[in-house]
Amino acid sequence: MKRRDSLKAIALTAISSGVLLQSCDTKKKETVVDIPKTSGIDRHPFEQVRDEKLLAEKFFDDHEMNTIKILIDIIIPKDEFSGSATETGVHDFIEFIVKDMPRHQLPMRGGLKWLDVQCLKRHNKTFIDSSSEQQLALVDEIAYPDIAKPEMKQGVTFFNLLRDLTATGFFTSQMGLKDLGYAGNTPNRWDGVPQDVLDQYGLGYDEKTLRESVRWDEE
Repeated sequence: MKRRDSLKAIALTAISSGVLLQSCDTKKKETVVDIPKTSGIDRHPFEQVRDEKLLAEKFFDDHEMNTIKILIDIIIPKDEFSGSATETGVHDFIEFIVKDMPRHQLPMRGGLKWLDVQCLKRHNKTFIDSSSEQQLALVDEIAYPDIAKPEMKQGVTFFNLLRDLTATGFFTSQMGLKDLGYAGNTPNRWDGVPQDVLDQYGLGYDEKTLRESVRWDEE
C-alpha cells in the first residue's frame, strides 16, 4: 500500500470513529479549521463562544509551530494530486485540536522537545536547523513502530499522534476530500446495489424498481 493510501485509511478510520474530531462539527465547513465566526443553525451560542475563545488563544510557540510545519509536510508532501499539509492549513488544525482536546498538549509538546534533544545530541542543532537529510533520517527511525528501536519509543508515540492528526486534518479539508475522490451525496441519483453483490445473494430488482428508482448512466 502506498504511503498516501495508508494515510487515507488512517484519516477515514479516525473520522468514522470520531476519536479525533468528537468535539468538532465539520459537516458544514469547507475546511476543518474554518470555525464559523457567527452563530448558525449548526452551532449553539455557547459553542460559538468557546470556539472563538480557543481560536484567540495560542498554544504552540513559533519554534514549535515551525517544527510542526516541517513534520507535517514530510508526512504529506505536495504531489501530482494535491498540495502539501501546510497548504491546507493542517498546522492550524493541530493548534486548534490541542486546545480543544488538552490531553494532546503534553504528548505534542514533549514530542517536539524530544526531537530537538535528539538532533542536538547528534548534530548540535535543533530539528529545524538540521539538514533535510538529517531530519528525514530521524523521522525514519520513529515512523515505523514495528522496526523502531526500544529507545525510540517516545518518538514513535509522538509521531503516531502527529501522523493521525495530520491525516485527519488533511483529509477533512477541501483539498483532502478532493484527493479522496469524495463527492458527497448526489441528489436524485441512486445507482443501486452493485450487480456482483446482487448475484452473490441471488437477488435482483423488479421492473418497477428499475424503472422508478435505479438509474445507470448510458455512457
